[in-house]
Amino acid sequence: MDVTARKKAFEEIKALRDELQRENIVLREELGKTSMFEEVIGTSSVLQMVLARAAKVAPTDSTVLIMGETGTGKELIARAIHKRSKRSERPFISVNCAAVPSSLIMSELFGHEKGAFTGAVQRRLGRFELAEGGTIFLDEVGDLPMETQIALLRVLQEREFERVGGTEVLRADVRVISATNRDLQAAIADGAFRSDLYYRLNVFPIKLPPLRDRKEDVPLLVNYFVDRYAKRAGKKIKHIQKKALDALQEYSWPGNVRELQNVIERSLIIGETNEFSIDKSWVANEPQSSGRRASRSEDQMSGKRIEAALAQSNGKIAGATRCRGQTWHTGFNPRIENPLSKNQQIPVQGSLSALVRAERSRPDATGF
Repeated sequence: MDVTARKKAFEEIKALRDELQRENIVLREELGKTSMFEEVIGTSSVLQMVLARAAKVAPTDSTVLIMGETGTGKELIARAIHKRSKRSERPFISVNCAAVPSSLIMSELFGHEKGAFTGAVQRRLGRFELAEGGTIFLDEVGDLPMETQIALLRVLQEREFERVGGTEVLRADVRVISATNRDLQAAIADGAFRSDLYYRLNVFPIKLPPLRDRKEDVPLLVNYFVDRYAKRAGKKIKHIQKKALDALQEYSWPGNVRELQNVIERSLIIGETNEFSIDKSWVANEPQSSGRRASRSEDQMSGKRIEAALAQSNGKIAGATRCRGQTWHTGFNPRIENPLSKNQQIPVQGSLSALVRAERSRPDATGF
């Protein structure tokens, strides 16, 4: 073979190799797109809008705040964003901020030095150190105590932190994705959440729709979960009853996808045939929790207002009611069980529950 022919053959080989490389890149990209949201099931327009936003922010390094009710799949979206980011080869560390006691959350996030507190027998790395180079997911970030909010704000602003009981300043090369089912703006108004931290977290917000707003996705979710849990249980389901599917679609799902998942798993455990069915009583009566949640929220707000009034009056109840622009007899009912003298001085924190109960016992009570 002469030199010219050999050169031409090499050029053809190089062209074929370059084309193959391009095809491999395209295939990898397509595979990434199809698998990015492999566990986020649904074709509804509201869900597709969410996935489109997630896909746009994923390749960046921006901080993301995911909002939505309990059970809507906030962690799935966070994991999908991490998977599609430039940090995908590094750790994804998840922390449920509501599940960690307030006395331990600083140590959980930032670690501690030996002897930092009773029981700290050795140095412990925090979640931020474990997530170095990757992503940390702060679930239920709205439940963080104020002290921890300040420390988190420092990480977001300065990209540095210190272990509990330590003096060494550590750098944090970590992407932060947070999530909450709370109304953070309402929490800011109540003094329970820092506004500066909110604006640092809320760089790119993503709002997840509740399942009741995408009921067209219920059949797809049912098929997906029936297949998953049937395999786990070693069962073969050949048919899903239409009346079962209709009942599942009609229900409003206050617990969202997680509740649907639990109902299907329960049905498969109990079922003894190859036909999927459900007990309709499971989706007939929705829990009346909204009123109780509102009552607890009102109690918390009432407690904060009482605490402020008591602080102004040096712990005297009569003074506290005057601070609120009320007289003794309209502020609290003296006929309640274990009444407190209006001039009695009591510790502010220890008095809250008693005073809230006193206020709520009035026949004309409307809250604070």
